[in-house]
Amino acid sequence: MSFLMGPALLFCPADRPERYQKAAGRSDGVIVDLEDAVAPADKQRARGAILAQLGATGDVPELDPSRTIIRINPAGTDEFEKDLHCLKHTPYRHVMLAKAENAGQLKALEGYSVIALCETAAGIVNAAAIAAEPNVVGLMWGAEDLLASLGGTSSRNDDGGYRAVALHARSTVLLAAGAFGKEAIDSVYVNIPDLEGLAAESRDAVASGFGSKACIHPSQVAVVRDAYAPAESDVAAAAALLEAAAAAGSGVFQFDGKMIDGPILKHAESTLRRAGR
Repeated sequence: MSFLMGPALLFCPADRPERYQKAAGRSDGVIVDLEDAVAPADKQRARGAILAQLGATGDVPELDPSRTIIRINPAGTDEFEKDLHCLKHTPYRHVMLAKAENAGQLKALEGYSVIALCETAAGIVNAAAIAAEPNVVGLMWGAEDLLASLGGTSSRNDDGGYRAVALHARSTVLLAAGAFGKEAIDSVYVNIPDLEGLAAESRDAVASGFGSKACIHPSQVAVVRDAYAPAESDVAAAAALLEAAAAAGSGVFQFDGKMIDGPILKHAESTLRRAGR
């Protein structure tokens, strides 16, 4: 299994079905949220909303299953079991497990393509073991829940940058995903009006190796897409470099006065992938 959505994934509360199509139409993948976006008293109604938008036979959903992720409640909770019961009656097989903490929790999700959301201390510490599970296609990290699990008060410093512990968690999840060939999804940017800050963080996500970034508002989607879309000059340079590599036929060669080896070629390949070529 592999993850084929992105780069801009947009959360949508599951109890707001009137927003489903709008969220799907404005993003590269919609995350229908049964967890934090829905109040405890409204979770059953939210599951009902997911079921209600299916066709009479349950196989003609309003949302494209290939571009839809259902964020479910943490493993071991009553809501988790109810979420799974709901999903059995839908064609949706991409799920995001909230507060994933250990590899054993993934056993209950066999048959699903899982994005493990590591947002507690246990989840970060066990990120590599979680990433190794065969039904896990991606890892995402969450800053605010992580700091709350540690007894902290904020994931960011006064200048807007992440605190050291949050940066450590971000790197840990990215490395764990990369070690097992899984997608790494960067956390949400909660300051919705600060599009410049989002742009800077998205550019860093691209440069660091995150394949996608989650959004919490439609206005953030274009900013994330912009960050992931390479400039035409970069695409042309990457294509020329790979052509030169094919012609050279050797492990190391010179191009435009520079020594070129494997890692540089991988950067070029990544640029072309982001350009859809």
